[in-house]
Amino acid sequence: MAIRIITDSTSDIRKEEANKMNISVIPLKVLFGDKEYKEGIDITIEGFYQKLVEADKLPTTSQPSPDDFLDHFIKAKEAGDSVIVILIAGNLSGTVQSATIAKEMAEYSKIYIVDSLNAITGLRLLVEHAVKLRDQGIEVEEIVASLNELKERIVLLAMVDTLEYLHKGGRLSKSSAILGSLLKFKPVITLKDGAIGVVGKARGINKGIAKILETIDEMGAIDTDYPVNFGYTAEDSTSLLLIEKVIEKYGNFNTPLYPVGCVVGTHVGPGACVITYIRK
Repeated sequence: MAIRIITDSTSDIRKEEANKMNISVIPLKVLFGDKEYKEGIDITIEGFYQKLVEADKLPTTSQPSPDDFLDHFIKAKEAGDSVIVILIAGNLSGTVQSATIAKEMAEYSKIYIVDSLNAITGLRLLVEHAVKLRDQGIEVEEIVASLNELKERIVLLAMVDTLEYLHKGGRLSKSSAILGSLLKFKPVITLKDGAIGVVGKARGINKGIAKILETIDEMGAIDTDYPVNFGYTAEDSTSLLLIEKVIEKYGNFNTPLYPVGCVVGTHVGPGACVITYIRK
């Protein structure tokens, strides 16, 4: 029996990539006023940032419904296949909850839901790992155990232009947001156990990158057996500079760079750069 892998659109895995990887991607939604767009289907990443800059009011985001998962689960049940579902952190979105409800509706035990405790480039790392193990013929329980071990070692650090978007989207307190916007500081944030925290702040891009490197040293060395994924919102120049500094300090390894999509982009805004790695 086959192993099916499902993730959600906050992994920023585009349709062509998903086809190559032989996985399914469930879209989250972004709403500008009363107009709803399915991420990766009805709106491109480039089109989204254009709309974000022009919008009078910040867009909102919403999770998939249980029905969005149910069809996939029923098809797997009929075929007798196992399903591994790797999703955005439950603390950031109700997507895990929707998938869990759909599993109960499907009444099928071979569905394994993994809360990645992550999003974007961190979620992508886990999906890529699951695909690699599946393609090596590893058993489903072993893949799920490996994902649950690996997700605890993912470090995601981002330098954002402003904390305003995170505050307005309800992901960060007002006091943290005000602190970041004072004196043009570049806040450095992290995802820990699926929740956003502010690591520190630095004045200007170069000091912000130095803060990221300092935090990498504190959080644990990079395990170069895995890719180090980089991301950016709207504009990639800061991320390219970060890649340069990371390679300069830690040596040359696989450093793919990906645009961050609409749903997470709504909450961090343009001008963010991200590094995600597995620590040793």
